[in-house]
Amino acid sequence: MSMYNLEKIFKPDSVAIVGASEKEGSIGRILMDNLVRGGYQGKLYPVNPHYESVRGLLSYDSLSDIGQTVDLAVIAIPITAVPPIVKECALTGVKGVIILSAGGREVGIKGQKIEAKIKKQTENSDIRIIGPNCLGIICSSAKLNATFANHTPLPGKLAFISQSGAICTSILDLSLEEQIGFSYFVSIGSMLDVDFGDLIDYLGDDPKVSSIVLYIESINNFRKFMSAARAVSRIKPIVALKSGRCLAGNRAASSHTGALAGEDSVYDAAFKRAGIERVHTIEDLFDCAELMAKQPRPSGPGLAIITNAGGPGVMATDAFSFFGMEPVSISQETLGKLNKILPPFWSRGNPIDILGDASPERYKSIVEICMSAPEINTLMIILSPQGMTDPTSVSIVLTNILKARPFPVFTVWMGGVDVKEGRAVFNKAGIPTYETPERAIRSFMHMHSYQHNLELLQEIPPKLNHALIFDRTRAQNIMNKALQEKNYLFTEAESKDLLESYGIPVNRTSTVVSGEKAVQVAQAFGYPVAMKICSRDITHKTDAHGVQLNLHDSKDVKNAFRQIMADAHRYDSKAEILGVTIQPMLTRPNYELIIGSKKDADFGPIILFGMGGIITEILEDRSIALCPLNRLLARRLMEETRVYKLLKGYRNRSPANLELIEEILIRISQLVTDFSEIKELDINPLMIIEDKAYAADARILIEPSDVSSPLHLAISPYPNQYERYWRMKDGSDLFIRPIKPEDAPLLIDLFHTLSSESVYFRFFRIVKSLNHEMLVRFTQIDYDRDIALVAIQKIGKEEKLMGVSRVMSNPDGQEAEIAIAVGDPWQKKGLGEKLLEQCISIARERGIGHLWGIVLFQNTAMLSLARKLGFTVKKAFDSYNELRIDLKLTQ
Repeated sequence: MSMYNLEKIFKPDSVAIVGASEKEGSIGRILMDNLVRGGYQGKLYPVNPHYESVRGLLSYDSLSDIGQTVDLAVIAIPITAVPPIVKECALTGVKGVIILSAGGREVGIKGQKIEAKIKKQTENSDIRIIGPNCLGIICSSAKLNATFANHTPLPGKLAFISQSGAICTSILDLSLEEQIGFSYFVSIGSMLDVDFGDLIDYLGDDPKVSSIVLYIESINNFRKFMSAARAVSRIKPIVALKSGRCLAGNRAASSHTGALAGEDSVYDAAFKRAGIERVHTIEDLFDCAELMAKQPRPSGPGLAIITNAGGPGVMATDAFSFFGMEPVSISQETLGKLNKILPPFWSRGNPIDILGDASPERYKSIVEICMSAPEINTLMIILSPQGMTDPTSVSIVLTNILKARPFPVFTVWMGGVDVKEGRAVFNKAGIPTYETPERAIRSFMHMHSYQHNLELLQEIPPKLNHALIFDRTRAQNIMNKALQEKNYLFTEAESKDLLESYGIPVNRTSTVVSGEKAVQVAQAFGYPVAMKICSRDITHKTDAHGVQLNLHDSKDVKNAFRQIMADAHRYDSKAEILGVTIQPMLTRPNYELIIGSKKDADFGPIILFGMGGIITEILEDRSIALCPLNRLLARRLMEETRVYKLLKGYRNRSPANLELIEEILIRISQLVTDFSEIKELDINPLMIIEDKAYAADARILIEPSDVSSPLHLAISPYPNQYERYWRMKDGSDLFIRPIKPEDAPLLIDLFHTLSSESVYFRFFRIVKSLNHEMLVRFTQIDYDRDIALVAIQKIGKEEKLMGVSRVMSNPDGQEAEIAIAVGDPWQKKGLGEKLLEQCISIARERGIGHLWGIVLFQNTAMLSLARKLGFTVKKAFDSYNELRIDLKLTQ
């Protein structure tokens, strides 16, 4: 249901407190006190049959006795008594429920049964539930403090969501000291209903929220979470602390990939893909919360450090270099300005050491110079208490000029009692302050990392220079046969057969069961050859001495066969030996890589890339990414490894064919996207020899899957089921398909075919060109949420985009806005009608109930088409030249 009815929870007109009490120290009493003292202006209804009144308000025996519609019910009674209360909420029309009661799933099976009873009471209703086992929620704009916390936070634009009540109260307590303000403060509890995805969507749509901070213990709907985070992180920073960094679940891995792709690294990859900045400690979470609340985003890494002592400046520089960065080089113009103010023996560089006798006026002058320097876009100001420096006076002077700071500024007032008052001055003014340079640098790097990752996510991926062809029928037959025979662990030959069906280059392999047959195959392949043990029971062949290389003649082959069979039996006498494999010997590879996939229980298939060979697990040079991949994502995956530097060419080594490796990664991604049964896939090594690649060894593990493709992915892949061929009225054949990120150049070409009138009809304003931000927004869509179809005409190898239509859904999926643009040369040929018909059909298939759009009254062609397709047309609210079109799909 996503955001549905959350408004009734966070901005209710009326609140019932079930379990309201006059008993001092009880949750029911604290709740009432917080609501009244917080200044909530709506109607309050205490519900407790043991009281006639609570806090001077009439107390009711039950929700039914209130006799008025209640938006929100806050339940603070033992959890065993909650199910009938929730049932009463459903009967009386309550839309939002917060269950504070503990004792649910966190206590085991008994609690799980109680939660199931609670959930059952909401069937056939539109109630939304936060909790159980939560602290409650705070919404500053509604002056709603529906928690049993000891304090109410200051108002601000930061939203905080936590599964831990203890973390909530700690952050709340810290926020008062650090003067951090919040727009929302949410303890989400066990997430019986409302989860992180719902709240990210809701908060992302609220202009009163500038950034979102999450404390996560678990995620229950991964696809919804990723969809919401990917949408919101592009416009608002999201910072998350995910607890639990163990490697549980990987000990039984059947491949290198399974062993290397740990659970926590998958969360790292998922958060990066979603645009979430991950922190790893409570301290970092506190610091990021402060920075996000008080700072503008950095426009670059140009950091200048001002200090009154050399040591702290060096500490800051060392901390910065730990992240592979250096303070910005000061320009000659800026140096000239600094020379006029500072003593002759100042550092003349960055850090800018303004010396131990620095007065408030010197600090002020230097800060003003740095704030106006074009090369500087972040400023760190350090003060170490010395006899000639008054920390408080410096704070007061700087506060007056830092209020108008154009970029991030953070202060480091080092020490204890002497600088305490100075820190308080900064906190009151909303300027971040830290005790040490290292802590400040670490916080800044999280902001910089978020900004950098956002830029990477908004890059437009290049196209491959040819279309990728996959033999899905062949792959499906291989998969069906293995599932029917319950051969879940593929042999090397079977693995390569499946890989080859998806265009992944493999080294030819044949399985034989005798030395004589091995000689025949070897002679057919041509010497030298390699021989390997073939057994589903022997996971790593080299451990069983099951690999023989560089066999040059029949004698070598016969001896190798006997040796491998004998060693395999000694290694595991119970192992079923299917024979040996023979394959051409690949000599002198330029590089050995590992490419693999593992189906994560939470996020679906992930792709692994790194240094391959027998020392893969020792070097641990690898990176992982979530499926699906395009060229840009494949390249980013490669760039995160050390071996990538070699692949680009190093000394006498020629560079590898990087585009070919990207293509292989994309093909692997498509294979595990199409087949949810693939549990683990391992190509190790993938040998790169000049401009070619060969899967020299491969291993695939499958399992029956209850989830069909592509629902096993956390990120919706390209929906190829919506591809269609269509013929226009003039006989032209077109290909209609969902839009791709790679279509940005084609979209620019389409824009240039639009007349000024067509542009105005589409954008309602004069638009001269499509900027990068618009291109990203139009082409990099979430296929779960939005529908965007393009009409493509192919002329030889060239493609021409002739029109585009889109349906942009609300996060709740209940309604969506439509828009369309057809190039002027192809208007009035039925293309617009066909594109809209396809979009309407997909919207109906997805359960969207209502489509709407805004059309200028001069756009008679669009209005005529809308009426033809069943839309109603009426004047748009509060507009003299706009009309609204609506279509109820449920009819």
